[in-house]
Amino acid sequence: MDQTTRHSLKEDRLHGNNMFPLAAYWVERDEPGAPILDCHWHAEAEFFCVLEGEVLFQVDTDYFPVRAGEAVFIDGGDIHAGHALNDSTCKYCAIVFDTHMLASGSFDAVQEKYVTPLLEKKRTFPRHITAATEWERSLLSHLQGMMEAYDKQQSGYEIAIKGRLYFMLHEICSGQRFVNRSETSNADSTKIDRLKTVILYMQHHFHRPIRIAELADQIPMSEGQFCRFFKTMTRQTPIEYLNAYRIRQATELLLEPERKISAIAFDVGFEHISYFVKVFRKTMKCTPSQFRKERTGSDT
Repeated sequence: MDQTTRHSLKEDRLHGNNMFPLAAYWVERDEPGAPILDCHWHAEAEFFCVLEGEVLFQVDTDYFPVRAGEAVFIDGGDIHAGHALNDSTCKYCAIVFDTHMLASGSFDAVQEKYVTPLLEKKRTFPRHITAATEWERSLLSHLQGMMEAYDKQQSGYEIAIKGRLYFMLHEICSGQRFVNRSETSNADSTKIDRLKTVILYMQHHFHRPIRIAELADQIPMSEGQFCRFFKTMTRQTPIEYLNAYRIRQATELLLEPERKISAIAFDVGFEHISYFVKVFRKTMKCTPSQFRKERTGSDT
């Protein structure tokens, strides 16, 4: 199984485990202009580190370019996505973690001054971390160290990773470089809440046919107004987003050789096997049977 499939982000998955709620995911998009990261969110925070290429990154209603060697910090609950920029290929690592892992065993100075404000988004990391300043380079160096420690997973790697997160907190607090994102404008908050409502509805009902009118009713908006809103917020049409989500679910089911491909197509919401194969080929650059054979050795 390749890294793209093994480490695809799922909004409802547990990142790491209960004892160490952190995981790193390496993903490579080698098709120029291909979508980098579908619009989604999760309760955990995330550092998105661009290793190669260039990405137009979206967090809630903000867009900004991120180049190789730079990183983005996403607070828990923020909608985010990555879009192809300049038709470049891209390789990135996403470090996803529960910020509660930094909490102290008792309420001490570290908890009061640094961890609680981070959890409340009152003293959180800058959104876009470049290599323009010494303190940013320090943050990027710690991120590189976290990636290396997670990749090797030698004895004590959890200590190394958690320690680097504390050092990064020290870096932004010592120089008053933290950001207060505890409040957003009412207009932006309304847009974000509406988008989350629709995306959650898609994720809960993807296994059956969903009409545009049905999605528009969730906000509510007219069909035309809803399609414009969704495209503005995600740079995808509702059907493009829904099909991409269905294909992600299908890639996991295809790793179970006993499941028939035709049954998988219906299980993830496609009414016709031919349309499923067409969308799958466009998204994954191979047919469902080729995908299964490459990853499991089975072509049934």
